[in-house]
Amino acid sequence: MPYAETYAYSSKWKNHLKTAFQSTAKAFVELDKNFGELIGQKISDFIREHQIKHVDFVASHGHTVFHNPENNYSSQIGSGAHIAAVANLPSITNFRSLDTALGGQGAPLVPIGDELLFGEYDFCINLGGYSNISYKSDNKRIAYDICPVNKVLNHLAEKERKEFDKNGKIGRKGKVNKALLEKLNALDFYQQKGPKSLGDEWLHNNFFSLLDKYRVNLENVDVMRTVYEHIAIQIANVTKQSRNKRILATGGGTHNQFLIENIKNKNSNYLIIPENKLIDFKESLIFAFMGALRAEHKINCLASVTGAKKDSSGGIIYYI
Repeated sequence: MPYAETYAYSSKWKNHLKTAFQSTAKAFVELDKNFGELIGQKISDFIREHQIKHVDFVASHGHTVFHNPENNYSSQIGSGAHIAAVANLPSITNFRSLDTALGGQGAPLVPIGDELLFGEYDFCINLGGYSNISYKSDNKRIAYDICPVNKVLNHLAEKERKEFDKNGKIGRKGKVNKALLEKLNALDFYQQKGPKSLGDEWLHNNFFSLLDKYRVNLENVDVMRTVYEHIAIQIANVTKQSRNKRILATGGGTHNQFLIENIKNKNSNYLIIPENKLIDFKESLIFAFMGALRAEHKINCLASVTGAKKDSSGGIIYYI
């Protein structure tokens, strides 16, 4: 990965994305267009800043607003047509929609990269907005979402007037509430077998609603500390059948020292923390790889992961 960059959202864009699921149909279409133009502009800026001479295409996941695989749909904003128009490059978007149409979860998608690029690890875990796991079982790649991570921790950090809980400094101050922990661990999602995936609708209707009930009598730091415990337990639960295996951990949550301490304390496997560039950009790298597979009409989405009727080559290509 010779070039990689993170561009921060403005407060205006953060609010747009946070409230997108409440949009009217007209506002949703406009947001899709505007977000596509933003992505296209940032791509143009990136190419100019790094003086990149040749680009074959843009592969963009976009921002998930609605994820409802039970009803065969998943919606990401960031119009591929507008990305292509602004960046003046072919763009590949909507990686999830074909898989959900085929009866799959449309998630996780990254395991195709885990299989072909990072196959030397026994488990690959991403600690992002949600955590997910990918591993080989009976010669098939298996993957599924584990539990919410940064979506919840950031939400609770905002109540302390922080954008996120850097190194877990806030959560470390709290105490685990056993009653809340038991309720979190008993959520129906954790009793289901994969393939399975999480979305913001589930998060608001199940997780946040439960936290709100307990926040009436608990300090925010205690709620956060309990969530840290919950995350570590759920990750341990999906790897507890193994010992002394190699787990590659990536995603923004990997920078959270307190989160990593909790996960290590409850795990009997080796948690491997790679260099920062791989932590931060592994998913971006794999989506570019998925775009390359799609451009060559090769499989980039595995039915063994998502539960779809068949493997597929997902993504809409906009040529220009």
